[in-house]
Formats: sequence, C-alpha cells, structure tokens
Amino acid sequence: MANEVKLHGVTGSPFVCRAVIALNLKEIKYEFVAEDLSNKSADLLKYNPVYKKVPVLVHNGNPISESLVIVEYIDEVWKGVPILPQDAYEKAQARFWAKFMDDKCFPAVFKAVSSHGEEQAVAEVHEALQFLENELKVKGSKFFGGDNINLVDIAATFVAFWIGAVEEALGIELLPKDKFPKLTEWSDNYVNCQAVKDSLPPRENIVAFFKKRFGKA
Repeated sequence: MANEVKLHGVTGSPFVCRAVIALNLKEIKYEFVAEDLSNKSADLLKYNPVYKKVPVLVHNGNPISESLVIVEYIDEVWKGVPILPQDAYEKAQARFWAKFMDDKCFPAVFKAVSSHGEEQAVAEVHEALQFLENELKVKGSKFFGGDNINLVDIAATFVAFWIGAVEEALGIELLPKDKFPKLTEWSDNYVNCQAVKDSLPPRENIVAFFKKRFGKA
C-alpha cells in the first residue's frame, strides 16, 4: 500500500514546526514542500481552499489542514510514541491546553511583539504564561505530557523557541527566568530533545526575521 506523505509549509512558522515535530517523533518519512506565501501554489490553494494557509499535510492524496488537527491525525494513523494521552480525561485536558496556546498565549505574544514590548501587552503575556507555569508546578514533571512530549508540549513550541528569539531580536523580556522557573526549565528540556531540535529552524534566521519585521528603525 502506498504511504505518500507531504507537508506543505514554510520553515520559519511555529505552526508548521508542530507538524514537523510530530512527524519526527513518529519517525515518518515525508517530503517537505516549501511554499511562498506571497505567491501560493496551486496545490496549496487546492488542498486548503478554506484558509489558504500552511501547514497542510497530504497523506496518500488526502489533505489535512490546521496544525493541531494534523498532529492528532499523525498520532492516530501512525504507531510509535503516543502524542495524545490514552485516558479520556487526560486527552480532554491536553486538548484544552493546546487550544489555550492558540487562543490566549499566541495572540498575547503577537500583541507584545507588534507593540515593541508595550507594558500592558507584556503584562498580558505574563498573565497567560503564568497559567502554564502553574500547570507545570502541579504536574511536577519534565514535560506537560509527563516524562514524554505530548500534544501540549508541541502546541507550546513557540513558547519554548520563538519567544527567546523575539527577546533577542527586540530586547524585550517575555519569559523572565525568575518569574517562570518551571516554564524556563521546560523550554530548555523541550528544545534539547532530539526530535524537536531536528525540527526547529535556525535560531539566527528567526531573530533576523523579527528584527526586520518588528525592530525599531
């Protein structure tokens, strides 16, 4: 049976990176199709006509859109290291926190970046991140998934990697170690996992992007 896997994306996107991490965790061979978002390919428009954005996973000709949906699909289709908990309650909790990343954390970080670290915007980031800090304290584990990476960790990739690049590029502090010791420790552990490390774009490229797009003249 054919098992053709393609991932349409751009290398600097934290959302595309989620799919790449899931594929690497499962040791799935795939083809990465680089997209130019200023000139979207006919395939991308065909595979994701609703949102017209990346990532899009194409498995045996069938397209799956939206990063967290893709991660869950990968976990269901391929065996190996589980990404979602097996327990129904724990699975629901993982989905809750993954959605929290997109609904609360990411918008707050983007607002802080686009405002060049305006005080109230940074306070909103800290408020959102405090929930994650508290969750790690309650769990008392290395990752949000316990001893192993799960959906929540993957959803929070931009916290672990992109926030540090933003801080370096713009000179603003979004994840101070003294305020978020557990989250800082988690970030270090997470980005140093081999499957994650192999999936991340070069840090200097992300720093350069933020400097160019959001840096003050």
